[in-house]
Amino acid sequence: MANVEKPVWFITGCSTGFGRELVTLLLRQGARVVATARDVTKISGLVEGREDDALALALDVTDADSIKHGVRQAEEKFGRIDVLVNNAGYGYFGAIEEGEDAPVRTMFDTNVFGLVDMTKAVLPGMRKRHSGFIVNLSSIGGLVAFPGTGYYTATKHAVEAISEAMSQEVAPLGIKVLIVEPGPFRTDFAGRSINMSKTVIDDYDSTAGERRRATEARNGRQQGDPVRAAQAIIDVVAAPNPPLRLLLGNPALEIARQKLDRLRADFDAWEETTRGADFPGDHPAF
Repeated sequence: MANVEKPVWFITGCSTGFGRELVTLLLRQGARVVATARDVTKISGLVEGREDDALALALDVTDADSIKHGVRQAEEKFGRIDVLVNNAGYGYFGAIEEGEDAPVRTMFDTNVFGLVDMTKAVLPGMRKRHSGFIVNLSSIGGLVAFPGTGYYTATKHAVEAISEAMSQEVAPLGIKVLIVEPGPFRTDFAGRSINMSKTVIDDYDSTAGERRRATEARNGRQQGDPVRAAQAIIDVVAAPNPPLRLLLGNPALEIARQKLDRLRADFDAWEETTRGADFPGDHPAF
């Protein structure tokens, strides 16, 4: 990556959580940072007194003009963007039948299409330099779906697929991709950063309803430390051979391993049926 000593990071969603912690740590460690949020007053204090190495911008990832303006300002100040962190996003609670169309579509606009638009705005510069790193914040919900968060985890499953495909497309161009999959952390995700369906159906109380209550009860007591998580992301970006996926926190690791076990059990149990769907004796390479 160009100028390893002082790389330029562009981070969305910096008002709270991982984004805010990343800005704080990166500036302390000598990086240059573009911190963004929809309300710039919530992040201006992060860069105060560090104006040579930091820039705070108002940016809405659902607004194409806002994205273009933000990238242009960053490139005018620092000359390039080395690392893009797509962190902006939020959750939504409700069983699938309880889901309301407008807020669900708005969440997809932020969590999926905003991430894509932000990435497409930064990639031309990275392609030109044959250098860059895209960090996409997914979730353990990008690997495993849970009752009550089907729509939110659908956005993160989409982030996983987009990121995995893109990683293969940009690798020959010298650009790396990292998918970050946190479990529960003491951020504001389960508080201000999550919306609840206004529709409540009693038949889902023991599934979606129970998960909603458990999440609310755990808020503020989650096992994950956002400062340690932010440092882990920084360390992986700097690693010579970073992984495509980075699980964060013990719960995420255990849940992911359980999912792998369930997948293998299903695949093995139904192997004969699976193989029987081909034309007999016809086994071309795929």
